Amino acid sequence: MPELPTTPRGAATSRRILDAAAEEFAQHGIAGARIERIIAAARTNKAQVYGYFGNKEGLFDAVVADCVERSTDDLPFDADDLPGWAVRVYDQNLRRPGLVRLIAWIRLEQRPTGPWFDSSRHEPKLTAIAQAQEAGRLRPGDPFDLLTLVIAMASAWSPASSVYTATADEPPAEHDRRRALLRDCVARAVAP
Repeated sequence: MPELPTTPRGAATSRRILDAAAEEFAQHGIAGARIERIIAAARTNKAQVYGYFGNKEGLFDAVVADCVERSTDDLPFDADDLPGWAVRVYDQNLRRPGLVRLIAWIRLEQRPTGPWFDSSRHEPKLTAIAQAQEAGRLRPGDPFDLLTLVIAMASAWSPASSVYTATADEPPAEHDRRRALLRDCVARAVAP
């Protein structure tokens, strides 16, 4: 990601650009997104967008990195409570469906293989999982694979689902039912 401005005014402008671009890319993908709509929503100009982010693809990558970072920072992680963390991921997908939509666009337009994101963001999680495995509190196996499985289970009803997309406006009882099922299934999947 390019070096973002450090002045308060520059930081505010780049934040507006990232927020506007997140909405635009989530709705339209990389190919369908329009810089003109982003600059109008961010109340800025093309020179600032390109100066901060290089090009449209650089802006998309910065948006995804920003959303992943904010998502990671917002969800407390405890390797001894992977079922609870999975439920928090489910809830976050309801509150912020944009990140999952961005990930769906990555799958459609960039067709990545292997790990999609900088694994250093997940390193503390992977270390905590490995330590819990060594202590016999989690099933053995590759910590990355275990984390990937839990994320996939938590995202089963997300906008990236191939079966059903849950929304925040559904009856609370439906979400409670899914949370209970998710918590139980993750607990069974990660049990030693």
